[in-house]
Amino acid sequence: MKFHKKRKDALFAALSLAVTLAVFLITAFTYKDKTPGKKSLPASIQAATKPNIVVILADDLGYTDLASYGNKIVQTPNIDALGKEGIRFTQAYSSAPICSPSRAGLLTGRYQQRFGFEFLVPQNTGQKPSPEQMQKLLAFQAKVGSSREPGIDEEAFNKIGKGLPESEISLAKLLKQNGYKTAIIGKWHVGETEGFYPQQRGFDYHYGFYSGLTLYSPESDPSVVDKHLPWALSESAAWHRNGSNRLVRNNQDVDEKQYLTDKFADEAIAYIEQNKTNPFFLYLPFNAPHDPFQAKQSDFDKYPNVSDSTKRVYYGMITGLDNAVGRIHQKLKDLGLDKNTIIVFTSDNGGATYTRGTDNAPLRGGKLSHFEGGYSVPYFIKYPGKITAGKEYTLPVSNLDIFPTVAAAAGVKLPTDREYDGVNLLPFLNNQKQGAPHETLYWRSGYSKAIRKGDYKLYINERNGKQLLFNLAKDRSETKDLCAEHPEKVKELLADLKTWESKLQTPTWPHRTNSTIEVNGEKYFFPI
Repeated sequence: MKFHKKRKDALFAALSLAVTLAVFLITAFTYKDKTPGKKSLPASIQAATKPNIVVILADDLGYTDLASYGNKIVQTPNIDALGKEGIRFTQAYSSAPICSPSRAGLLTGRYQQRFGFEFLVPQNTGQKPSPEQMQKLLAFQAKVGSSREPGIDEEAFNKIGKGLPESEISLAKLLKQNGYKTAIIGKWHVGETEGFYPQQRGFDYHYGFYSGLTLYSPESDPSVVDKHLPWALSESAAWHRNGSNRLVRNNQDVDEKQYLTDKFADEAIAYIEQNKTNPFFLYLPFNAPHDPFQAKQSDFDKYPNVSDSTKRVYYGMITGLDNAVGRIHQKLKDLGLDKNTIIVFTSDNGGATYTRGTDNAPLRGGKLSHFEGGYSVPYFIKYPGKITAGKEYTLPVSNLDIFPTVAAAAGVKLPTDREYDGVNLLPFLNNQKQGAPHETLYWRSGYSKAIRKGDYKLYINERNGKQLLFNLAKDRSETKDLCAEHPEKVKELLADLKTWESKLQTPTWPHRTNSTIEVNGEKYFFPI
């Protein structure tokens, strides 16, 4: 009896193993995605494939706008969770203190000045302004402290192709060439005209807009609180969806009524669901909390004790962004994809102090300045099983590092026909490499420049006639100028900056506007 029972148990075990193997093989080889004739694996089996890549980019989110970076008012549990489940960086920089150039750097892993992308891509309204409109624009610019650069030939300027040049290899193009599905959902802002669209730079899919800003919701929406900013330099361009401000899906116009931060989250969730069986690169450049200042009433109501309505709307917009990030993160978890996904979250530049929504304190200055508040950004990387969760990384890093870091995670080699300025951070985060990823970091926007080497930073504004030296290890708030105390350090940094500048390309298009930004009671020029 015992013999027969053992044989019966063995036969049953063998049969169970055969059934399990058959189910696996049938699933693996017959499960199909929506691509005709293509076979792919379900989400539960995808853990053995290349990692998914999600890069979330906030817009004008300041270094101290999140709870995890010291904000005592705004609660951002979902964004902060990326740091708890990954790594939070305390000295992270964008490659420019303004939208367009920093995005070009992020997407290429190269200083954008190497390929002439030094200044903002100007908004394409789709029509030539009338003399009366131009007069109003100039009057408004004078009111908010900006002016046109003299000597610009407008007709010649308009003929210049402005955007990410075709000669550059975007992160999307590189990953697409290596088997990834690629999508951008949100703000593009590295080219607003034919020849510079996302689908022409490696993205399979795009939902969003081309310019620097657009409405979050029609002004008539009763569920949204609007706050106009007559003191802000972008106010005149913000409150419409004309030209490159319009919403598109794969270059087809979309009439969208839903609050845009929520809509971008919905689009991202749908894209993840549709591509759960393929390795994908999802680039999510939200426009929050860039102006126009529009917050959902429900988010605005979370801050009843904030008496300043400008700040209250701004905080509500950040809350909306945090909710969107949380929903996207949860979708990855629900599908079992989060353990095989590298998530990066950062901002394109520092907080825009000119909106009066934020001040970046204790950092000096903000967007449109080369002080620390202008390009210091929150920065998180989550990569389960590959980097230790819950750590802080305190050495300087850059948004240029995103390109080589995610390429390394995907097992993709960088092209060898060009120089990359970004660094693969993974060996540094895993203690496989010692020291700092960057000995020196550089910034330049025409006559406004900066260089950081070790703990020392030199700020230069040729138009203001300013040259300031700071020791950031002792004085991150940039309160004490050390030029007189360390003339040899000034000389060293000037020489290094000059050497770097000698490798750069002449800007493809000139700056057309000069803005003045008030920093600690003093006005500084900045070219746009």
